[in-house]
Amino acid sequence: MRAVKVISATVLALSLAGCATKQYPQAPNVTGAESTAMDCKALDLEIARTKSVQQEIEQTGEFDGRTVLGFLGDFGIGNGMAKGEARKKAENRLNQLDSLKAAKCKQQ
Repeated sequence: MRAVKVISATVLALSLAGCATKQYPQAPNVTGAESTAMDCKALDLEIARTKSVQQEIEQTGEFDGRTVLGFLGDFGIGNGMAKGEARKKAENRLNQLDSLKAAKCKQQ
């Protein structure tokens, strides 16, 4: 009987947790200071870094043991939300950098 209570409590705790078991890299928005200070070369470097962050997000999202734990915890919702948010932030930063580059740099 005690084992049933322990299992029930564990299942309840996991189902209420609803958190991601994976840690996705985050790409912040471009700040005013960054946009003022960056030249074309720095923009190219930041664009490359942001694309690298996007690749890291996809690699982190690949199926592994944490995916199973996330599914057991909240049917994978937490991991899916974290990945979606990380993707959105990286895409937003990339768009900001591309806009800055278009405004500051001549096509080479």
